[in-house]
Amino acid sequence: MRDFHRIRRLGGVLAGLASCVAVFVTAAPAAFAMLLPPDPAGDVAAPPPILVHVVAVGGMPGWQISLIAIGAALVSAAAAVLLDRARRAGRVAPVASS
Repeated sequence: MRDFHRIRRLGGVLAGLASCVAVFVTAAPAAFAMLLPPDPAGDVAAPPPILVHVVAVGGMPGWQISLIAIGAALVSAAAAVLLDRARRAGRVAPVASS
């Protein structure tokens, strides 16, 4: 039985290492990507610059973010109060014997 736990732990460690290797292998090409400078000899013509057109500009205004945060705080506070009241209502009060 003890050997089973060792094999299972070793399998977990190997699975973790394999997932780490997979993450590094998939992220490495993006990390090492770079633009090479043009050839100083001038034999190869440099490609034209890439034009990027922005489709969406801006984002969510600050007042909307504040409104969402305030609403989330109020909802969570109300849920906490309701859960506390429900928990207290479910308790049975101890009866004093005389």
